[in-house]
Amino acid sequence: MALSLLLTGDSILQRRLNSRDDAELRPLFDKVRAADIAFTNLEGLANDYRGDPALESGGSHFGAPAWVLDELVAAGFDLFATATNHALDYSIQGLVHTIEALEARGLSFAGVGRTLEDARRPCYHTSPAGTVAMISCCSTFAKGNEAGTQRPDLPGRPGLSPLHVETVHEVTEPQLAALREVADQLGLEAERQHKIKMGFAYPLADPALFPLGDLKFKSANRAQVRTTPNAKDVAAMVRWVKEARGLADLVLVSLHAHEQLGSKDIPAEFIPAFAREMIDSGADLVVGHGPHLLRGLELYKQKPIFYSLGNFIGQNELVAKIPADGYERFRAEPDLTPGQVYQKRTQGDQAGFPADRRYWESVVPTLSYEDGELRSIELTPISLGWKDARHRRGRPRLAGAEEGRAILDRFAALSRPFGTEFANEARSIRLG
Repeated sequence: MALSLLLTGDSILQRRLNSRDDAELRPLFDKVRAADIAFTNLEGLANDYRGDPALESGGSHFGAPAWVLDELVAAGFDLFATATNHALDYSIQGLVHTIEALEARGLSFAGVGRTLEDARRPCYHTSPAGTVAMISCCSTFAKGNEAGTQRPDLPGRPGLSPLHVETVHEVTEPQLAALREVADQLGLEAERQHKIKMGFAYPLADPALFPLGDLKFKSANRAQVRTTPNAKDVAAMVRWVKEARGLADLVLVSLHAHEQLGSKDIPAEFIPAFAREMIDSGADLVVGHGPHLLRGLELYKQKPIFYSLGNFIGQNELVAKIPADGYERFRAEPDLTPGQVYQKRTQGDQAGFPADRRYWESVVPTLSYEDGELRSIELTPISLGWKDARHRRGRPRLAGAEEGRAILDRFAALSRPFGTEFANEARSIRLG
């Protein structure tokens, strides 16, 4: 049986798409609708701005009208990953409103839930061509955004499916000695030991690690940051991957991760390790998003890992309401309108996303499967209208010939370190 699966990155939608009626956008969305199953990452809350604005947002408070879900369905999307750093922008009630909006429409979503088990479990979307299971998780989030486990005597906590990251800062021995001296002189180490004695903290399992606040340091030959995925979280997701493996034709794992290794378009060390373990456990593909720009493609055991598909819809400048904490964060005068706040934040388009073309270009892969085996990947370069008027940019359309070649060349360069080679100007990869 043949099945086509179309993938996109982050969808930040605030206004009507008119995906069937806008001649500029329709050719791309016709491709979305033509796929047997189409995936997107729902970046934000379809909560009608209900809930309590959180002090710690995912950067901006991404509330939106609930009808954005109807626009995305009309655009052709079937699978919605929802574990993102914006899931708790409006606290628990804002998340629950979004869950209810998704459930009321019968949509296939994963990554958030009323308990940790709900957030972890996969969703299943069935088309006449087959069934795709999706598991969604997030590594970039504020403490407390994780869903909580239900107990016999107490309910769980609504939240997202977390992938915690174990981070160790390796430093030279002289640097480590200096840190220990600072901790001693400031009384920080004595305070830590007192908390351990009182039962409010615990010694680190690895005696080679030295904690300073929330950071962990270790002696090494040179200074560098090392990251690994949390083993407990990985095991929890492996459990569901194995469950889904027996109940679907394809298993997709979605990871929302901002973490980087030096440059923003290079994934942090833990991300490839996590993605490969998901495939080793039975997943057919891993789809990354979060940094809002493209990262490379790895074919691991002939199964694709997209480290980030960048932006698909990027209307974050059109958020209609910003809570007071957002004004404080952006150092904006309280009488400014939301549009003026974003202009202040980007210094009139001279900083942030509007100043960097990479955030306004991406690829949309369409994967073709036959009897569960990946046969080809078609890459469609897209543009989000960089330098268009603010109310028009952020809407995806097919890239022009010259821009499309440049996007594919950049994607090929980002993929090369993972051992993925594209034919010159190739818009597809054939396998098998």
